[in-house]
Amino acid sequence: MTGMPAAHAPAPQSLSLPGSKSITARALFLAAAADGVTTLVRPLRSDDSEGFAEGLVRLGYRVGRAPDAWQVDGRPQGPAVAEADVYCRDGATTARFLPTLVAAGHGMYRFDASPQMRRRPLLPLSRALRDLGVDLRHEEAEGHHPLTVRAAGVEGGDVVLDAGQSSQYLTALLLLGPLTRRGLRIRVTDLVSAPYVEITIAMMREFGVEVERDGDVFVVPPGGYRATTYAIEPDASTASYFFAAAAITPGAEVTVPGLGTGALQGDLGFVDVLRRMGAEVTVGADATTVRGTGELRGLTVNMRDISDTMPTLAAIAPFASAPVRIEDVANTRVKECDRLEACAENLRRLGVTVATGPDWIEIHPEAAPTGARVTSYGDHRIVMSFAVTGLRVPGISFDDPGCVRKTFPGFHEAFAELRQGIGS
Repeated sequence: MTGMPAAHAPAPQSLSLPGSKSITARALFLAAAADGVTTLVRPLRSDDSEGFAEGLVRLGYRVGRAPDAWQVDGRPQGPAVAEADVYCRDGATTARFLPTLVAAGHGMYRFDASPQMRRRPLLPLSRALRDLGVDLRHEEAEGHHPLTVRAAGVEGGDVVLDAGQSSQYLTALLLLGPLTRRGLRIRVTDLVSAPYVEITIAMMREFGVEVERDGDVFVVPPGGYRATTYAIEPDASTASYFFAAAAITPGAEVTVPGLGTGALQGDLGFVDVLRRMGAEVTVGADATTVRGTGELRGLTVNMRDISDTMPTLAAIAPFASAPVRIEDVANTRVKECDRLEACAENLRRLGVTVATGPDWIEIHPEAAPTGARVTSYGDHRIVMSFAVTGLRVPGISFDDPGCVRKTFPGFHEAFAELRQGIGS
């Protein structure tokens, strides 16, 4: 089922998108751990990043938040308070990175999170921290929040980690490494979303730490971080919705400045999927442009490394000319919701034929989708993805449109402006 001709030639759209969620969270950890005052330029302002910053404040770090820049007074020695109770909201990076950060300090710190975040797994990271001598105790379900860390510094040394559920486990340990007395040698038995680890390593370099990698072994030296001024690039996962909107709209052209060949985020690779499907894609030094051609081919694609964009592809698959099969995305079942099933169920509500397996989803564009109420499952990515579907399918609504505040509070306004610009 290919696209209908546009009523008129859409005007090219250049979008200023919020900063990367992943980069903002890592930058906050690095700034808090660094020696000196770090300035973060254009950080993401959303529920997740504000929750992370608020967690740092609870731990005694000074975080100054101006509209376009945040300043963080680093404390290489750890939190300024000996006791704290931190609420991590829905933020996975907050819930995984902050308990790791405090382990290098001295004191007793309790962490809890929203019911949604309480369901998400933490055990591989907890085990690795315990193997390094950290006194970490889960209060209710083993491997889940709430938890308490009785911190007394971390000696360091060798540790084995399974990062097959989330690359954030490895990122947390990499970030911790320079704060340990001897550094860390991390052997990884499985790893998903590897490009996110590359983001971490590149950012650590900017804060003065060089990580060495030999196959599945990562070596992090001791010695701490140095403060810096760090600019946050636009969020590539968020950009995927706007690029997808262009791809399904003949003649529409969307450019995102700040995301180009030097971008850190692997999720920019989503535009390569759109190119394979028939969109015109240009990745320049400082910007990426996607243009809809009126053609959207089916394909089979492995999205293990860019799994946060799986819902985006699933949401536009009904407009392809042949089936779309997305493989190797088992880890999407343990995100804010089971994203594989959430996409499948919502597509079925729209009248689309869908099959799923343990780590795959296959969408068959046999009949035109019809409008329906999309269940968000409290997941920002489900809402933003199916907003793209709504460009071509009248009558789509959401049970919880506000959950986009997790990463992009102004999403609906920005998307409405895009819709007007491309004439959908």
